[in-house]
Amino acid sequence: MFNTKISQKIAFAVLFVSTLITIIPVLIIIAIIIKNGITAINWQFLTTAPSNGMRSGGIFPAIVGTFYLALGASAISLPLGILGGIYLSEYSKNNYFTRILKLGIVNLAGVPSIVYGLFGLSLFVISLKLGVSIVSGCLTLAIMSLPSIITATETAMSSVPRSFREVSLSLGATKWQTIRYAVLPHASPGIITGTLLSNARITGETAPILFTVAAFYLPQLPNSVFDQVMALPYHLYVISTQIPGISKSVTYGTALVLIVFTLSLNLFGIIVRTYLRRQKKW
Repeated sequence: MFNTKISQKIAFAVLFVSTLITIIPVLIIIAIIIKNGITAINWQFLTTAPSNGMRSGGIFPAIVGTFYLALGASAISLPLGILGGIYLSEYSKNNYFTRILKLGIVNLAGVPSIVYGLFGLSLFVISLKLGVSIVSGCLTLAIMSLPSIITATETAMSSVPRSFREVSLSLGATKWQTIRYAVLPHASPGIITGTLLSNARITGETAPILFTVAAFYLPQLPNSVFDQVMALPYHLYVISTQIPGISKSVTYGTALVLIVFTLSLNLFGIIVRTYLRRQKKW
């Protein structure tokens, strides 16, 4: 008994220290960004375009561009990803082909974003002649987020007990009715969380939009989906590396806005998941 208690305390200490090692650097980075960037955050910074060679002014076009890309990519990837996850969980047979397919999807989720950017450049910009545009960027980001959404949906659906399906089918429900009314409602917290986290990830990506949609400087908002846009990740890269003499507060302020944008999506996903689980008591 004594040795067991010591082992438990050692295990707890190791886990606690490991958690601190993971969290502390993140908190330090966020604290540095807030300290150096909070002074730049004001109404003018959030609602005006860059000026004076992007050394001053605001980041409004980049905020709008990021919103357009996130919304467009989500509109494409969410229905396709969720339907793909439903198929893998409920309709596909457990055979060699399906296992290879699932393995490929999981591996695609870990492919470097620069590869997706080059793929989008080759397919959408050059081959399909869509040009460097919003539609090319949204399609590239949607393809990048699809593996994560499919995996999240398939995992959430598979976590619902098989007894739920059996009871529904025994009452005369069809396969689709069982999925829609017995499985999806209970899997929805995991699906929503996974999709929002995936979209939060692509919001902060620079490489995919670098080749497909991002503009160095645009004082005006886009007029169509075939126009270029500024985006926060690429704008942050530009002002950090290619604009000499820029105020440090502008750079850190842009980073702070991007972090808040991304964390807001993550927080929204957590809130929705918690609410749905309480509603379903699941």
